[in-house]
Amino acid sequence: MNIKIINTSNNNLPAYETAHAAGMDLRAFLTETIILKANTRAIIPTGLFMEIPVGFEAQVRPRSGLAFKHGITVLNSPGTIDADYRGEVKVLLINFGTEDFEIKSGERIAQMVIAKHETAIWEITTELSETNRGAGGYGSTGK
Repeated sequence: MNIKIINTSNNNLPAYETAHAAGMDLRAFLTETIILKANTRAIIPTGLFMEIPVGFEAQVRPRSGLAFKHGITVLNSPGTIDADYRGEVKVLLINFGTEDFEIKSGERIAQMVIAKHETAIWEITTELSETNRGAGGYGSTGK
């Protein structure tokens, strides 16, 4: 699949790091280093603008290493970039760690997965089919 992209940063384009990777790393594009203090959040620009094909989305997800080592994650995970969005891709990061975290331009801050999706059409009804679970909610299927 081809996706049109404008790169206003000095970073390489997102790329798959291994042959079977689902995600591509997104890098920060900053004019100065950002200190993300513990228990705070920030919107980090990437310098990327994309034209995603209709029927697809780009999902912005945390990088597992940043989450495990530093408590840095994508707050609205997964963030969705819709096919009709033409603005700059930005990443909403939060520091759940106990120490401040330094973000420099070019640093890998998140990963992006391109995913197909369907468009739902609501069908108004007065009843739904029966299942074994029924209306069982939180915790209803066991520990």
